[in-house]
Amino acid sequence: MSRSASGSGTGSADGLTRSAGAVVGLLSSLVRHAPRDLSMTSVSTLSTLDSTGPRRITDLAAIGGITQPSVTALVISLERAGLVERCKDPADKRVVLVAITAAGSDYLHARRRANIEAFAQLIDRLPLDEAAALGAAVPALEHLRELDDQQRDPGPSIGGVGTGLDG
Repeated sequence: MSRSASGSGTGSADGLTRSAGAVVGLLSSLVRHAPRDLSMTSVSTLSTLDSTGPRRITDLAAIGGITQPSVTALVISLERAGLVERCKDPADKRVVLVAITAAGSDYLHARRRANIEAFAQLIDRLPLDEAAALGAAVPALEHLRELDDQQRDPGPSIGGVGTGLDG
C-alpha cells in the first residue's frame, strides 16, 4: 500500500497530494512557456536518444507511450530536420536504430540551458527560506525522476543490453 493510501510516513495523504499538485502545476506553467518549435513528444524523444543512445522505434514508442506509426512519423520529421538519423544495429544488421545527431544534441542542450536559466530566474525571486527549502528538496526530486525513468524503460535494446534512462 502506498504512503498516500495508508496515511503513514512523513506526509499525510493531503500533504502528498498538495505536494504533487504543486509540482504538476509548476511543470504545466513551465511547459506553457517553453518554445513551440518542436512538440513535447519530439523533445522527449530527443531526450531519450540523448540519454540512452540509439533505440529501435518500438522502444521509443513504449517509452513515449505512443503508437509505433506515430513514432515512425515523428522520426521522419526529426530526420528531415537533421535532428536524428537512422543507423544499423551493430549487433544485428537487420535492425534499424534511431540515433540523435550532433545538431539534435546541440538543440536539446541549448533548450535545456534556456529552460534552466528561466527557472533559475524564478527561483531567484523567492524569499531565501523558500529557495533553501527548494534546494533541500533536490535529492527527492531527482529520485522521483529516476523512479519515473525506471518505470518507463522498456528494458533491452541495443544488442540485448538494457540501457536504463539515467537522465
